[in-house]
Amino acid sequence: MPYAIEVDNLSKTFTGKREVRALDGVSFTVEEGTVFGLLGPNGSGKTTAVRILTTILRPDSGTARVLGHDVVKKGGLVRSLIGLAGQYAAVDENLTGRENLVMVGNLNHLSRSYVGGRANDLLEQFNLADAGDRPLKTYSGGMRRRLDLAAALVARPTVLFLDEPTTGLDPQSRNDLWEVIESLVGGGTTVLLTTQYLEEADRLANTLAVLDHGHVIAEGTPATMKADLGATVLEVGLPNLEDARRTGAVLDTLGPHSSIVNGTFAEVTVDNGPEAAMLGLRALDREGIVPTAFTLREPSLDDVFLSLTGHRTVEEAEKQQDDGTTRRRRRVRAAEEALPIATGEFS
Repeated sequence: MPYAIEVDNLSKTFTGKREVRALDGVSFTVEEGTVFGLLGPNGSGKTTAVRILTTILRPDSGTARVLGHDVVKKGGLVRSLIGLAGQYAAVDENLTGRENLVMVGNLNHLSRSYVGGRANDLLEQFNLADAGDRPLKTYSGGMRRRLDLAAALVARPTVLFLDEPTTGLDPQSRNDLWEVIESLVGGGTTVLLTTQYLEEADRLANTLAVLDHGHVIAEGTPATMKADLGATVLEVGLPNLEDARRTGAVLDTLGPHSSIVNGTFAEVTVDNGPEAAMLGLRALDREGIVPTAFTLREPSLDDVFLSLTGHRTVEEAEKQQDDGTTRRRRRVRAAEEALPIATGEFS
């Protein structure tokens, strides 16, 4: 199957008060007609990668191609073939939903007759027809995100970049967007999706890459990444941090996999779940440790992420000691967010 996106050894450094290397030799490929999930905590380089691929940023080194076209040498052509929905809705709240879609069509130099019909179709597709002639300032957060995604589709892009498109949405709105994305891919669109919702990646992505410290630290299908982690996860909740630390040492004795302690929880992947659970309970009892929770379950992408990066979510990581890793992520995130996305230009 041909590749829609090819990234080879991309590097990007932001300079200022401090030098921050956002991407450090990142490489991956995305097959046509699939969803590629780019995971990682804030500041890991996800948005930097998307902005290079959508021609907003130039890489310091390395190459990137979209549909075979170099994003630096053929930037104008690439922009005509792609759609982008960033982390923040690139729509005008003083215009109606319909007017926003028409504006994007005009910016793409599309014919007036085409834009009118396309706007009607997209408002219907995204369940916004009844609100199409209302000012955007009256829309809910979920409606704005749906309109932003609709705006990215006005020109019928072959490749669609979605940078954390469901952040801040309620579960129903998030599920609605997932269904739209699945429909687009079913019609042949290629989607590169950045997200921190592991459930989202598990449902949508054919292939995943995990970014951390500006590097790709893991890549594969969701099923493969979960299978590589281990057969079963034994998770133990404890009343305090000291008991969690002691429990981690106990879990280390249950097999070849190292335990992970995250706050007052300790967990380990094991190959023989029931036997390991029984041995673990006996060992905890001998140590005088009384768990508050004891769970045996199948591994999830959340477990993969925890194993690779050492934490489940950005929020939890930043509650931990403010070490150099956390500070670096904050600097990269600040540098990324300081770069504006031009409204409509890339839709």
